[in-house]
Amino acid sequence: MRVIVKEDHRAPVVASMVWYRAGSMDEFNGTTGVAHVLEHMMFKGTKAVPGGEFSRRIAAAGGKDNAFTGKDYTAYFQQLHKSELPLALKLEADRMQNLILTAEEFGKEINVVMEERRWRTDDKPHSLVYEQLMATAFRAHPYRAPVIGWMNDLQNMSVGDARAWYQRWYAPNNAILVVVGDVEAKRVFELSRKLFGDIKPHPLPERKPQTEPEQTGTRRVTVKAPAELPYLMMGYHAPVLRDAERDWEPYALEILGGVLDGHEAARLNRELVREQRLASSAGAGYDSVARGPGTFLIDGTPSAGKSVEELEAGIREQIQKIVEQGVTEEELKRVKAQVIASEVFSRDSMFYSAMQIGSLETAGVSYKSLDTQLKKLQDVTAEQVQAVAKKYLTDDNLTVAVLDPQPLEQKQAAQPPKGLRHAN
Repeated sequence: MRVIVKEDHRAPVVASMVWYRAGSMDEFNGTTGVAHVLEHMMFKGTKAVPGGEFSRRIAAAGGKDNAFTGKDYTAYFQQLHKSELPLALKLEADRMQNLILTAEEFGKEINVVMEERRWRTDDKPHSLVYEQLMATAFRAHPYRAPVIGWMNDLQNMSVGDARAWYQRWYAPNNAILVVVGDVEAKRVFELSRKLFGDIKPHPLPERKPQTEPEQTGTRRVTVKAPAELPYLMMGYHAPVLRDAERDWEPYALEILGGVLDGHEAARLNRELVREQRLASSAGAGYDSVARGPGTFLIDGTPSAGKSVEELEAGIREQIQKIVEQGVTEEELKRVKAQVIASEVFSRDSMFYSAMQIGSLETAGVSYKSLDTQLKKLQDVTAEQVQAVAKKYLTDDNLTVAVLDPQPLEQKQAAQPPKGLRHAN
């Protein structure tokens, strides 16, 4: 198991995270959602630490714990006083190898997960639109399936599926321990060696390349769901960071995202919301860190009296302006300052620092490249921003998902399912 420690002595606290390089992209057809289901089951106990006792012990020590599942990973964390780090690591080492999975507990928890799917996705039109956009944009890559899984797969899942996932991926040689806080790295290494050192690694399944075929035409999908307003989402295939030193396109795409969204003067907000009044809201998003292919997203809600077709035309016009005219140096300077300031300020959080390290490492990018990444962002030119817009924000690379609002049913607002205790 790899152990990464970042010392931060500003306060006597620590953030501890165990990251498993196994997320929804590693699932097989028919068992989508199993990574997230296993995350739930990891709190069901071991012989030494019965179900529910893990979190009670962390709380009794004055800390808090949680977990989350993504496309690329599953992670478990604790935030607590530095003196309680041995407790957190001991508990994690125990459930890495000794988890008890019973049909009875699985039967209870799978119902919680299905209700979570209803609450997070089925009852939320924008979530349904995103789910369908991804399922349409990706034909071969497992990113096409939602992290929480398709309902039919959840309904037919068994405790054996969860057990197989645990046995396949939960091993020290597929895990990264990240500790950030008021600690001494040497002592953390010694402690982790003591607590995790006797856990035997096992061979991991071969990870075969899963390359998405090139898209050769715009794809469209319409989602009908009860909602007050229509909604538009546009997704473009885009590269992600693979070599922090040599790559430049992911950095230019990050800056492009800042040009379109992220502040009052950003183009989508200024042009489409305030000036043209085409949209009540509009935004853009791009994440350069992923094990699989990237997606550059643009979304928006049309203003009253405006259609999604008009909004899409307005977004296309803004993209075309960048493709043809580029961005100004003043605009570039402002966006860089905001993007970089946000990045620097976020490092003040021990938790975010641990998140950043873990997400980079599970994606195969060294956390040691963080300063390089900041410098590369600063070095992005206006010509590079224009170039990535021209290369990637094209019709042949585009998937459009539209929400067609249906009459709202008279029902109570959806509430979080009972037993939901984690984020994902």
